[in-house]
Amino acid sequence: MPSTRRTFVRSATSGALATSLLGAGTASTAAARAGVSSTVDATGGTPGSVDPEERRRLIAKAVFGHKQPAEGKGGMVICAHPLATRAGTDVLRADGNAADAALAASVTQTVVEPHMTGITGVLSTLYFDAATGTTSYVNGGMNRPMAELKGWGPEATSTGLGCGVPGFWAGYEATRERFGSRPSRELCAAAIAYARDGFEVHPFLYGEMFTMASTLGQSEQGREIYFPGGALLDPGRMLYQRRAADTLERLVEEGNDYFYRGDFARRYCEVVQQAGGVMTPEDFERYDVRLDEPARGSYRGYELVGSPLPDHGGTHLIEILQMIELLDVGKLGPVTESPELLWQMARICQQVFADGGRHRDPKYHPVPLELIVSKQYARTRFELLQMDAPLEQTPSPAPGSCHVTAVDARGNVATILHSCMSLPWSNGLFTEGVAIFASGAHFFRVMPGPGERASVYVAPNMILKDGRPILASGSPSGSLLQNITQNVTNMLDHGMGIEESTNRPRFGTAYSAGGGMFLAAEADFPRATVDAVNERGLGMQIVNPANFGMGSFEAIWIDPETGVREACGDRRRCAMAEAV
Repeated sequence: MPSTRRTFVRSATSGALATSLLGAGTASTAAARAGVSSTVDATGGTPGSVDPEERRRLIAKAVFGHKQPAEGKGGMVICAHPLATRAGTDVLRADGNAADAALAASVTQTVVEPHMTGITGVLSTLYFDAATGTTSYVNGGMNRPMAELKGWGPEATSTGLGCGVPGFWAGYEATRERFGSRPSRELCAAAIAYARDGFEVHPFLYGEMFTMASTLGQSEQGREIYFPGGALLDPGRMLYQRRAADTLERLVEEGNDYFYRGDFARRYCEVVQQAGGVMTPEDFERYDVRLDEPARGSYRGYELVGSPLPDHGGTHLIEILQMIELLDVGKLGPVTESPELLWQMARICQQVFADGGRHRDPKYHPVPLELIVSKQYARTRFELLQMDAPLEQTPSPAPGSCHVTAVDARGNVATILHSCMSLPWSNGLFTEGVAIFASGAHFFRVMPGPGERASVYVAPNMILKDGRPILASGSPSGSLLQNITQNVTNMLDHGMGIEESTNRPRFGTAYSAGGGMFLAAEADFPRATVDAVNERGLGMQIVNPANFGMGSFEAIWIDPETGVREACGDRRRCAMAEAV
């Protein structure tokens, strides 16, 4: 890590349109379908485009394992799929801003990572506007239907009863209208082209397809996409989602009118009701995207900004860091080397997550947010925790999510969580070429009232110094709090660069083959550290290196002295960072 970074840390802690995927001859046709020009840009392709050879090169990067870091003084995008990262950086090259790039990557992920996210899920955005120095939050979470959920129970997510009112498209539109600069047809161009003209099935996607094949192939539309010829697509085969391409094209033209007040809402509700659900078009019509004030706190002189309730992961992160601040982390050493820090950090994360199960949407239920993120409350909880034995592991939601972080040359920063909010294809339902996700899985943690916004476990966040972001991040999976907390302390307290921190062994929540979950450390986590905390009763198990359950640190560091942006894809996903 550059010495300038170490000096800063010590002082701070102390005081192109994807059109020609089948060959050049199809470029003008695909561009016309997407409603954009096929003019070639300076990089040799249209905005967002990737020719077949380059597409295959990028798909080859969609694997778990060590990733190449990215660095530069201009724009940057990081997310968990190389094709989506490229869609975002192509938008930056076409003079889009950070919000445009993050949205383009997010929509592309609904096509190339359909096992992790989709337009029937959620999308929420934390955005820093460099011109005004303000940070805003768009909540595109899901709502509970108005009707009674009769028969609600563990089996609900395998039926239509487990479906929430999706907020993805409302969150997308609100982010684009408030912060974006480019038209929707440009932001969705790569997604439409990959859906219509196809892309190769990468190993992670195939693994999820294989695991969920029994439900994935139940519906006609599911079989049409994933079982052409009557058998599950093999790795490396082209995956086509032509109905989804048509749906995205209608969304480009009609937007929320189609999604919330038109044919999409009507057909979605028909499918859900036929599968035992209670969703109605009225539930779609009354959906409200929200512009909320972010949650705020501080850590060793840095300003913390995160997603506010009911997107309570950002608030949780502030609570956790303000408790950890009471420890001399710099003296204790990194969590991998300090049994004391591991003991405290693991229990603090468990405590905050467990307490969060009582936090409902403050729009409908009084929640003392100022108290929850206060320093006084952090000290009280920390002191009480010192008297406690290890806490019982609290079940967390399924790990189906994506996170995107983007920065542009002007200093605007966007960090977006979008997600299916459930295991992939758990109910086997499809409409208009896209999966209908069982996002009501989050109702098991905090049950919202009829028609209310769900409390969801997502954590878009930024760390600011002197009013400017130095680190923007987020993560998918049930371990997102442990993931972000470990990386923040690695970087701010120990001066690690983002590549070193991201690749360090991690502790968090791992998932068993039977769907259970448990506290775990990756196999390359020092065994002596784990043994020491287990002697105190923590019960931490060892799992494989680069464990999927430990999340994916989708972060960008912005050096406050040089302005250089740095990012590194996480080895626990298929992530790629790219600079412009």
